[in-house]
Amino acid sequence: MADMRQDKYPMPEQEPDIRNRNFKEVALGYTKELAMQEAARCLNCKHKPCMKGCPVKVDIPGFIMQIKEGNIEEAYQIIAGTNSLPAVCGRVCPQESQCEEICVRAIKGQAVGIGRLERFAADWHMEHTPVYGTEALIGQTAIKKSVGVVGAGPAGLTCAGDMARKGYDVTVYEAFHEPGGVLTYGIPEFRLPKSIVKKEISILEKLGVEVKVNMVIGKILTIDELLDKHDTVFIGTGAGLPRFMRIPGENLNGVYSANEFLTRINLMKAYKFPEYDTPVKIGKNVAVIGGGNVAMDAARSAKRLGAENVYIIYRRGEEELPARLEEIHHAKDEGIIFKLLENPVSIEGDNKGNVTRIECVSMELGEPDDSGRRRPVTINGSEHLIDMETVIVAIGQTPNPLIKNTTEKLKTASWGGIIVNEETMETSIPGVYAGGDIVTGAATVILAMGAGKTAADAMDAYLRPE
Repeated sequence: MADMRQDKYPMPEQEPDIRNRNFKEVALGYTKELAMQEAARCLNCKHKPCMKGCPVKVDIPGFIMQIKEGNIEEAYQIIAGTNSLPAVCGRVCPQESQCEEICVRAIKGQAVGIGRLERFAADWHMEHTPVYGTEALIGQTAIKKSVGVVGAGPAGLTCAGDMARKGYDVTVYEAFHEPGGVLTYGIPEFRLPKSIVKKEISILEKLGVEVKVNMVIGKILTIDELLDKHDTVFIGTGAGLPRFMRIPGENLNGVYSANEFLTRINLMKAYKFPEYDTPVKIGKNVAVIGGGNVAMDAARSAKRLGAENVYIIYRRGEEELPARLEEIHHAKDEGIIFKLLENPVSIEGDNKGNVTRIECVSMELGEPDDSGRRRPVTINGSEHLIDMETVIVAIGQTPNPLIKNTTEKLKTASWGGIIVNEETMETSIPGVYAGGDIVTGAATVILAMGAGKTAADAMDAYLRPE
């Protein structure tokens, strides 16, 4: 019998006034008892609507039924059959707009906590498998063909894992000194512990995937040179070039892109300074411009680094905030101040070039624009100044043009993204595929993973047309 409780079983969390002073994970995870109770809420629908919302096609009712019966390792193996990064997805996937959005239980109450259960199964496996990552290519015949993957982020790692499981020799080329892409440099420790990312990558390495770091493709090797080394190539380099507002004062000391700010904190461990020698200087008052998940991550990180007043400045209202509801809720609980319907027009500094104030105008919402959201309109005469020592710009990112500029036959869109066949993810160069943010612009981890999985299937068909 299904548990007819309407709401999800609560996720244990650190208290807000404790967690906003440390970088430990906020959500503590379900116990086995809680996980089994939450799993019992699943109706095990025959038509499985939740699976239609999963970009990597996890058998969601299948793994949840195993948890309900207490068979946690069996649940993990079902997930891992199609998802290369289950512990990551359970933490950062926007389940509320994907699998959980179309859960039947959501019609009258809350959806089953699919993400929470996925995380639980993955964490259980990590804790109870004697040597984590011992999954082998059981019965898989090695294929004497080689695959090159550019970028060790979600798209690249998924493609690499799927191709390794299909029996190919896979090499991943990562520009940074650690693999993981946005999972390592972008998402803070309190949302996604780096130990989790490293364990997920260790599985791929035990499957035979070779990861080469400090490999800037377009500088050290070109895509054409990779094609000379490999039978097929996947490009999953993401969108890591920050956008700025192009307002006066953005070149002052104390202005960061969210990309730089979070990379210093996450990849370079600035939150452990001086144990690690990467400082990140912030003042008492910090403004984060933007309203997405990256803005929430930057604001919550600034609070943990000791800022007294951290503001989210966003030109639309709360209903239009693009961040996950969970991230907004956590930010508010941790004391982040939301200044909505406000738009910065300049940043002021002192005679030493340091930020001192930010000038904003108030906005009101007009008619919908091309995105379907109501367009923000400036209220005349509403200019006002706010004292500020640090400004973090989190208004989006675009692809680095390095690969585009060094690959003559590669067709790209006007904004810099690679153009692909959406069914196969093949680019304008035969045998070269691409997926993730380098194709779509900044999107979610799971959508990037879905693109990597689609590309792997197409690459397999390309290499084994029979």
